[in-house]
Amino acid sequence: MKSFIFATMLAGLVAGTAQAQLVELPESPAINETIQSQIDAFRADDFATAFSYASPTIKGLFGSPDRFGLMVRNGYPMVWRPDEVQFLGLRQQDGRLWQKVMVVDMAGNRHVLDYQMIETPEGWQINGVHLLPQPGVGV
Repeated sequence: MKSFIFATMLAGLVAGTAQAQLVELPESPAINETIQSQIDAFRADDFATAFSYASPTIKGLFGSPDRFGLMVRNGYPMVWRPDEVQFLGLRQQDGRLWQKVMVVDMAGNRHVLDYQMIETPEGWQINGVHLLPQPGVGV
């Protein structure tokens, strides 16, 4: 269940074509601010604010900030209580925007996540998060 919720939105991309179109993009302060603001809200246990940064699709999946917060606390504790956050790279792949983020959890373990971002009338929103496999760890 850990990787299912956010990864649900990403499954179509993983099963996509063998010749994916990939374009590296310059850093986007607005995208980084959206992700950082959601993480800050998680740190404060302000799940209503954290939920506000989720896309309409994610909001529809969870229905309430409390259910969303429960999923993050149980499935993504490194995002709920990170010790350190670093933005690595923004790319467009098959027409979708992905921001790679490295999170160091409270135990000092490094995790790399891919955030799918969409632009809405309300600004940038998070449309899914995928925990990337660690180098040297079997798939």
